[in-house]
Amino acid sequence: MTDAADRPPRRAADGSISAPGRIKEIASPANPIVKDIRALAQKRHRDETGLFIVEGLKLVLDGLDAGWELKTLVVAKAALEAGTEVLTRAVARAVASGSDVIEASAKVLEAIARRDNPQAAIGIFRRQLTPLARLALAPGEVAVALDRVRDPGNLGTILRTADAVGAKAAILVGDCVDPFSLETVRATMGSIFAVPVARAREAEFLAWRKGFSGKVVGTHMAGTVDYRAPDYGSAATLLFMGNEQAGLSAEMAGACDVLVRIPQAGRADSLNLAVATGVMLFEARRGSLGL
Repeated sequence: MTDAADRPPRRAADGSISAPGRIKEIASPANPIVKDIRALAQKRHRDETGLFIVEGLKLVLDGLDAGWELKTLVVAKAALEAGTEVLTRAVARAVASGSDVIEASAKVLEAIARRDNPQAAIGIFRRQLTPLARLALAPGEVAVALDRVRDPGNLGTILRTADAVGAKAAILVGDCVDPFSLETVRATMGSIFAVPVARAREAEFLAWRKGFSGKVVGTHMAGTVDYRAPDYGSAATLLFMGNEQAGLSAEMAGACDVLVRIPQAGRADSLNLAVATGVMLFEARRGSLGL
């Protein structure tokens, strides 16, 4: 079998032939297709192509179920030959949707994932960002804004938590980490497909905030209001969380209706950003439900 040889589409589980996608077999990490996929680890290439990497069959299926565009599905040739039903159906579904499918050797998968024992399926999806102007919250709904969040693990965990509480969106303000980096996507555990993400420069966010009729609640070291005190149920709420090291900038703090503080009893003077955001999100959810 020659490397990267085109193969006809497989028959789906029901016997039908899925057309328009192609199936290729690639054994060498030096293949140009593999190099293009590996390049998506760099933000510059994600920005140029509009694509990003998702690891794991569950997350790939999450993306397909959410209606995101799958460009390429990379699957372990050994796992496919073993006849795993879920993987076989995923391949048929990908081909039917027009995605290319690559049957990859173990070396190819390790090269793409950049680690040993990689997942049996890796998806290359087209990014989706929500324009800030399209975000609208109804009374009782909550979204979260993040001022210059820099840690991909923090951002991924926040998106996962926002998904868990039913938050309607996440707004990344200023110089934030890329939500589609491999590390962030891993940390979301699939919630990258569930929570609309908007990006905005500081000035753009402040202009949008002027037209936002809900309440903006920011956490701040200078906050004097207990985080449980605001009424989270009567209006739409935007929780505004600051940078891991510096917190909210003075300008962003000034855009808040109220600055709150999470009380602490120990020696630590602050919480991890993802933990603090989780506390705020669940409190806002509790308040919106009137519990």
